Amino acid sequence: MNVQYTALKPQRRGTLDVERLRADFPILRLHVKGKPLVFLDNAASSQMPQPVIDRWLRYQTTQHANIHRAVHTLSETATAEYEAARGKLQAFLNAKEEREVIFTSGTTDAINLVAHGYGRKFIGAGDEIVLTTLEHHSNIVPWQMVAEERGARLRVVPVNDRGELIVEEYERLVGSRTKLVALTHVSNALGTVNPVREMIAMAHAKGIPVLLDGAQAVPHMKVDVQDLDCDFYAFSGHKMFGPTGVGVLYGKAAWLEKMQPFKGGGDMILSVTFEKTTYNVIPHKFEAGTPPIAAAITLGAAVDYLAGVGMERIAAYETDLLDYATEQVNRLPGVRIIGTAEKKAAVLSFTVGGVHPHDVGTLLNEEGVAVRTGHHCAQPVMQRFKVPATSRASFAFYNTHEEVDALVAGIRKVQKVFG
Repeated sequence: MNVQYTALKPQRRGTLDVERLRADFPILRLHVKGKPLVFLDNAASSQMPQPVIDRWLRYQTTQHANIHRAVHTLSETATAEYEAARGKLQAFLNAKEEREVIFTSGTTDAINLVAHGYGRKFIGAGDEIVLTTLEHHSNIVPWQMVAEERGARLRVVPVNDRGELIVEEYERLVGSRTKLVALTHVSNALGTVNPVREMIAMAHAKGIPVLLDGAQAVPHMKVDVQDLDCDFYAFSGHKMFGPTGVGVLYGKAAWLEKMQPFKGGGDMILSVTFEKTTYNVIPHKFEAGTPPIAAAITLGAAVDYLAGVGMERIAAYETDLLDYATEQVNRLPGVRIIGTAEKKAAVLSFTVGGVHPHDVGTLLNEEGVAVRTGHHCAQPVMQRFKVPATSRASFAFYNTHEEVDALVAGIRKVQKVFG
């Protein structure tokens, strides 16, 4: 059954035709608990538009074969489409070369690739790895493993009460023993947009490479890895309107060539004997076995879709939407927004006084409103703000002011139930 939506309120900035774009997303027509779905869990996984779904189906029904391993038509077609997707990601990121784009299973896999390929080769006893309080567990645990194995130490950049990194403390922590800085571009728990260009420059002034976790940045803003000058950039397809099971690691070619492979197997080799293996050139050195072919090709279609919408327009529209949501939620007595950084992306994390976040999420679901509850795989953030968990509304360009109003009305009902 189709859902009828009221007209959008006038926007202060941006020129998106959101109603037209919403029509591209069939899942937004669903009802939950008899009410129109209001999907505000985009930081966990965003939805796929019909053109991207169609690309997946077209590959599976007319092009499916394994790649790089045969001369028959289907294999050659699949190989060409897979490598074409790599080219699309290169352009999307403005990477210098296609070979700097490695397909992974997601952000976590990409970070682990660097932890193994760079960390276990270049980090030793007494060395230091600089992280921040805002990191997702995926950008903490791999470095803990490396530090424990290699006898290294983690140093952590603190945040202020607004959820902003204290850059002066970062500058103090980055020193002669630092072998890598790994930090999030945008906080998944708070939405804070970190001053990564400045932080990268500080690290590079001391000859230290930098990895950025870009999972929460690439769906919401234009990312130019050459402009940022980061050494590694990791992100996932399912948060940028593509499929699950695929992600990307961008790495500067000079580093990738020095790193050791993360996984061994087929396609990442040039020759194999029982005495010695010669590894393949990049990016294939890091893509062992059958890669996520269908997902990578479909991710290429998602990049095409985002390019068609326009990342600058997406950023402007979502900024207005977040400003509106922040204003409306701030008007609710007893509701506390966690994370009030000056620069934020489309995340609103909050607590409702006297109500556990899980109960908030459950009751919002009764109103058809989908939010995330819990620690968001960012327990150090929760500890910093002295809360066990939050409710998190996270937005995409297909969300509307009316959906923000539905969220606010749902919170009021939560307060009434627990009042």
